[in-house]
Amino acid sequence: MDHSAVTPDRAALFLDFDGTLVEIAPRPDAVLVPTGLPPLLRRLAERLDGALAIVSGRSLPDLEARLPVPLPMAGDHGASLRPAPGAPVETLLLPHPPPAWREAAEALAAAHPGALVEAKPHGFVLHYRLAPQAAGAARALLDGLITDNGEFVIMPARMAFEVKPAAVSKATAVAGLMARAPFMGRMPVFVGDDVTDEAGMQAARAAGGLGLRLQDAFGNPAGLRDWLARLAAAPPS
Repeated sequence: MDHSAVTPDRAALFLDFDGTLVEIAPRPDAVLVPTGLPPLLRRLAERLDGALAIVSGRSLPDLEARLPVPLPMAGDHGASLRPAPGAPVETLLLPHPPPAWREAAEALAAAHPGALVEAKPHGFVLHYRLAPQAAGAARALLDGLITDNGEFVIMPARMAFEVKPAAVSKATAVAGLMARAPFMGRMPVFVGDDVTDEAGMQAARAAGGLGLRLQDAFGNPAGLRDWLARLAAAPPS
């Protein structure tokens, strides 16, 4: 089955944000949200009877500020979950990396103009999109910091490396939401663009649904948004 067979009467959609709903930006704080995206997501959520969630590596407050739409949302790769609009945030109890790790990453970024460190509640991301020559040094540094620490992993992303708790992934968000209304009993469809989304894709497939890689299924975020608009406009089957 491919995405052409997805029907809004049966599907539960889980959508990544950066690189999937919106284009990747040179810096995380420079991302642009198309003006038509929030109203599209509102229409689509109504068509799906509420079974639409955003699942992102961004922190939940950052995600909600950039996408002010009353939807279920998961931030920090599922570490923080707002299971319904207005519901209390559910946060997993997770370890924090030693401050010295982030300090070392910031020192490396300072030595490579254009590189930057993005802080997160339970880890950090070392971005090198504007300093591609720093890729090898960044990975070597993080490998040396984590070594045999089983609580954290290094997750490669698009021109970045993220240090995050090993116990959490986007699969936890999919599983947590699929156990509740209005997601329960529907076919999960996860759309993402990066290595960070693979766990969510695998969870959707394991539950009898689809895990779609953006580039293969839609080409780019604009292609995905076009498909979402068609779903939102689809008549009841």
